[in-house]
Amino acid sequence: MRAYLRRRGIRHVIPEKKDHKNARLRRGSRGGRPPGFDRERHKKRNTVERAINKLKGFRAVAGRYDKRDYVFLGTVTVASLVI
Repeated sequence: MRAYLRRRGIRHVIPEKKDHKNARLRRGSRGGRPPGFDRERHKKRNTVERAINKLKGFRAVAGRYDKRDYVFLGTVTVASLVI
């Protein structure tokens, strides 16, 4: 997954897992370089993910029952106001 993101020029924001780090270090020079980690970008991503998960708590938003885009946008707007 990281290779795919790297090819597309997308920076990742998820920190490296401890077991992945240990395995990479065990492999020595064949383990590759450690991925960069930006704490501020990770905080912003976490904020966005929490907001989306709160929106998914509304059945109409999670199920996407509305046929028209503008009606769905209205549903999301109302759910956002309630939150």
